[in-house]
Amino acid sequence: MATRWGLCGAGKISNDFSVAMKTLPPGDHQIAVIASRSLERAKEFAKKHGIPEAYGSYEELANNPDIDIVYLGVLHTEHWRVGLLFLNAGKNVLCEKPFAMNSRQVKELVTAAKKNKVFLMEAIWSRCFPVHAEVRRLLAEEVVGEVKLVKAYFGSPQLHIPRSVEKELGGGALLDIGVYCLQFVLMVFNGERPESIQATGVLLDSGVDESVVVVMKFSRNRMAFCSFSIAARLPNDAVISGTEGSIKVLGPMHCPTTLVVNDEETEYPLPEPGLPLNFTNSTGLCYEAEEVRRCLLMGLKESPRMPLAESILLTEIMDEIRKQVGVVFSQDSQ
Repeated sequence: MATRWGLCGAGKISNDFSVAMKTLPPGDHQIAVIASRSLERAKEFAKKHGIPEAYGSYEELANNPDIDIVYLGVLHTEHWRVGLLFLNAGKNVLCEKPFAMNSRQVKELVTAAKKNKVFLMEAIWSRCFPVHAEVRRLLAEEVVGEVKLVKAYFGSPQLHIPRSVEKELGGGALLDIGVYCLQFVLMVFNGERPESIQATGVLLDSGVDESVVVVMKFSRNRMAFCSFSIAARLPNDAVISGTEGSIKVLGPMHCPTTLVVNDEETEYPLPEPGLPLNFTNSTGLCYEAEEVRRCLLMGLKESPRMPLAESILLTEIMDEIRKQVGVVFSQDSQ
């Protein structure tokens, strides 16, 4: 039986997710419904992507008994509210990153998933890429010896995009792209909590972070350095340095196709898109969809590639970085 998906939100990321799904066997995946707050928009989206049903409200999707999983592709600020709607309706959920605006909201989503005995995963698609799978394998086999330092960079000029710069829309470099650098560090260090976090950054007039540098210290004298910006273009790569060599994930590190291990380069090509994409390498969203199907077929309630405990830790680290840099959202006081 095909996994029946319901898409929540008819924006750019949902478009790319739909295009990516077309690269997978139709016997495995089927997008059955698209829901938007605008019925007109949903119908337009459905026509473009050949989706049989379109809804003008999220509640209709929550009440549809024939959906196996909901893909949540709405604004950052809506993840918590809309996520709870679906989880409390007994729906499995794949929620776009960042999971929510702060760790309190994330913990509420995780609690709701456990209470309703449903699957929940933060859509850190990077974790599902073949390059990341290979990095995990290399680390497990200690190919570069003991890891001493991890560096990750992500900078993309997007000051012209309202959702990147406006506080009410959950803007800022950290939540939008910094999350990718931090999750990479946590992946390398197996979800370990850092012993210390030092962050400094500059804010936009709107009160969100424009550029941030983070240094983290882990047990056994291991370090991590992350730098991310929505004002500057950075190398967008990630480097793992060990006592016996290095692993380099070439940019774009959040959706990579090239891995360099001790100067030896390997390519991992992506499926070709059938329609135009909004974001780089978006057909790689298919790997995430496959991971979700695998988990559902196995009866898992979370993905071992992005465990819920790690999503909570990731958000706790982001809360601490925001505190040090001085970014406060209205959701922090609710």
